[in-house]
Amino acid sequence: MSEETVPKPEVAPEQLNIKVKDAEGNEVFFKVKRTTKLAKLKRAYAERMGKPENSVRFIFDGQRVGDEDTAESVCIITLTLARYE
Repeated sequence: MSEETVPKPEVAPEQLNIKVKDAEGNEVFFKVKRTTKLAKLKRAYAERMGKPENSVRFIFDGQRVGDEDTAESVCIITLTLARYE
């Protein structure tokens, strides 16, 4: 008698690693929840880079990201899921 494994539903992780890249190619990484407003990420990025917050603009896939947007709402979530047996 063989034992079959039932695949578990694949669920998006609650915490994401987001890479922010500036015009010069510098990269900064942040860990945020899927539901965190990206205004918080923008503030943290501006502080870390020593720039005024009002000079920072985020663009994802050619679209400007608003302060009220979340990673989930702008579909930043890209999954690489492994199946465990």
